[in-house]
Amino acid sequence: ALCESALQTPYDSLKLGMLSVLSTLSGTIAIKQYFSSAPGTAAAPAKSFDLVKLAQECCYHNNRGIAAHGVRILTNISSSCQDKDLLPLEQDAVFGLEALLVLCSQDDSPGAQATLKITLTCMVKLVKCRPHLSQSVVECLLTQLHSAQDTARILMCHCLAAIAMQLPVLADGILEDLMDLYKLIGQSATDKKQELLVSLATVIFVSSQKALSSEIKTVIKQQLENASNGWTAYRIARQASRMGNHDMARELYQSLLTQVASEHFYFWLNSLKEFSHAEQCLTGLQEDNYSSALSCIAEALKSYHKGIASLTAASTPLNPLSFQCGFVKLRIDLLQAFSQLICTCNSLKTSPPPAIATTIAMTSGNDLQRCGRISNQACMKHSMEEFRNLATRYADLYQSSFDADSATLRNVELQQQSCLLISHAIEALILDPESANFQEYSSNGTAHVESEYERRMMSVFNHVLEEVESLNRKYAPVSYLASNTCLCNAVIALLKVPLSFQRYFFQKLQSTSIKLALSPSPRNPTEPIAVQNNQQLALKVEGVVQHGSKPGLFRKIQSVCLNVSSVLQSKSGQDYKIPIDNMTNEMEQRVEPHNDYFSTQFLLNFVILGTHNITVESSVIDSNGIVWKTGPKTTIFVKSLEDPYSQQVRLQQQQGQPPSQQQQQRTAYSRF
Repeated sequence: ALCESALQTPYDSLKLGMLSVLSTLSGTIAIKQYFSSAPGTAAAPAKSFDLVKLAQECCYHNNRGIAAHGVRILTNISSSCQDKDLLPLEQDAVFGLEALLVLCSQDDSPGAQATLKITLTCMVKLVKCRPHLSQSVVECLLTQLHSAQDTARILMCHCLAAIAMQLPVLADGILEDLMDLYKLIGQSATDKKQELLVSLATVIFVSSQKALSSEIKTVIKQQLENASNGWTAYRIARQASRMGNHDMARELYQSLLTQVASEHFYFWLNSLKEFSHAEQCLTGLQEDNYSSALSCIAEALKSYHKGIASLTAASTPLNPLSFQCGFVKLRIDLLQAFSQLICTCNSLKTSPPPAIATTIAMTSGNDLQRCGRISNQACMKHSMEEFRNLATRYADLYQSSFDADSATLRNVELQQQSCLLISHAIEALILDPESANFQEYSSNGTAHVESEYERRMMSVFNHVLEEVESLNRKYAPVSYLASNTCLCNAVIALLKVPLSFQRYFFQKLQSTSIKLALSPSPRNPTEPIAVQNNQQLALKVEGVVQHGSKPGLFRKIQSVCLNVSSVLQSKSGQDYKIPIDNMTNEMEQRVEPHNDYFSTQFLLNFVILGTHNITVESSVIDSNGIVWKTGPKTTIFVKSLEDPYSQQVRLQQQQGQPPSQQQQQRTAYSRF
C-alpha cells in the first residue's frame, strides 16, 4: 500500500516521507521476507515489482532527497538478496549513485553534503556485496575527485579508503593519480586542505600497505614541510601506524618530537617512534633464516622496552593510558615467547634426539620421547602454556575495552588467535599429535574481513593450519626436524604481517566510566568499620555512569553488575569451628541504571573475629548481553568485634565461674 501511494502521489514532500520509511525498512531483514514468495503464489512477485519500480523511478528524480532514498532502496535490495540475479537493479543503482555523486560533489550546501554521505555509504555497501562493481565505482570516484569541492573530496577519500580496505582495487596507475592530486592540494594551507591532506594520505597508505616507495615518502614529507602544521603531520603519522607503514610513521614522529609543548606529549611521541621502529625491525624476517629472525626480534624488543618506558612517563592521573600500556606489554611478552620458541627449536639441532628415540617412545608408550632432551625438560610444554596464558591476557584486555571501536577489538582478537594458533601447533606436532582437533581451530573464511591487516592475518592462520594438519596426517609421527621447521616458519609468517595500531590506541571516541560510593564508609580509608560478629552489615552501593561527548557510540550499557567479596586479613581471639558458608561473602547483583544512577544493598556476615577486606567491583553488560570488565574496584575494611555478652560469658568461663540463671535465660531469648 505504501509503494502504491508513493507511485501515485504527485507531491514530492509526501513521496519523500514515504520513501524515507521504505528505505529504512529495506535495510532490515524484512526485505528478504518481502522478496521471498511461497510456492504456488504470485502475490509476492507483484508486490516486489512495485517496490523495484518505485526505486527505479525515484533514483533519477530531480529532488536529491528522493533520488538518494531511491538508490538506497536499490542498494539494500542488492545487498540483501545476493542469491538472486539482479543485474538491472545493480546497473540502476550504479547509474543513480554516479549521478548523485556528480550532482552533490559540486555543492557545499548542508543538504547536498547529507545526500553525498548517503550516496557514498551506499557505494561502500554495494561494492562489499557485489565486488564486480568495484572497478566502475572507484573510477567514478577518482574522476570526480579532481573537480569536486574540498568538503566533498574529504568524504570521497573516506569512501575510497573504506572500499580499498575491503578489496584491492587501487592499482599502481591510480596511485600515481593520487600522488599528483596530493602535490596539488599541498600547495594550500587552509583548514579544509589540511583535512584533505590527511584523508588523501590515508587512501595512499591503504593502497600501498605492503611497502611505500621512497618517492611517495619524499612527496608526503615535502608537502608536510611546505603547507602543513604539526597536528596534520601527527594525524598522517597516526594513519600510517594504523595501516602498517611503520617506516613512514617513525620518520614523522621523529620530526614532531621538538614541536610539542609539554613533556607528556614528548614522551608520547617518543614512545610511538620507538614502537614504529620496533615493528620496522620485523619487516626483514625471512623464512628458514632463524638466526636472523632472533636478531630482528631482539632489536624489536630493545625498541619496545624503550617505548614502554616513554609511554609510562607520558601517562597522567587523568589519562593513565591503561589500554596502550596493556597492549604494548602483551606485544613485548608475545615477541619474547616467539623468540624463546625459536631458541627451543634451534637447540634440537645442536642436541638432537638419539637414533633410538622412536623405539624408546614406542616401548615406553610416551610419544614425547621422540623429541629427546627438549621434551624431557618440558620446554615445549612450557611454551604451549605460555602462549595460552598470553591468549587469556588478550581476552582480559578485550573485556576491559568497553569504549573501543570494533576494528580495535578485532585487532586484539587477532592477536589472541595467533597465540592460540601457535599453542595448538605445538600440541598437534609434538605434545599430543593423536588427539589434535583441527575442526576447533578451523577458520570461518574471509567473507567478513574488514581490513587488509585482517585479511593477511587470516591468510597466515589458514596456511599454518593447513601445514600442521598436513604434517600430522601424512607423516605421523612427525619428525622433530619437520615439526620444528613448521613452528619456526609459522612464527616468522605471523611476525612478517605489519602490526596495526588501531584507532583506540590513539583516540577514544567513546568515554564511559563508573563512580561508586559505599555506605557506611570510614572517614579515613585505612580505618576499619566496627561491626559486632552477631550482627549483619548492610552495605549500600551507589553509583553514577559518566559519559563523554558521544555516549553510546559503539555500545550502550544495559545494566551494571556489582560483585562484593570479603577476605579475612587478620584473626583476633580464639579460633572456633564455624561453617565455611559463614567465613566468606561472595555476592553478585545486577542493577539497571536510571538516568545514569543506580543503587543496591548487600547484607554481609562477619562471624569470624578480625579484620576483613571488602572488595566491591563493578562491570557493565551491554545491550547484547556481553559482560565488560570496566571497573572500578573499591575496597573498605571491616573489623568484626565480639559482642559484649559473649565476651562476658567467655571471661567467666576462663575464670571458672558458671554463668548465672538470669544470664542463661537471657542467652536463650536475647535474639527475640
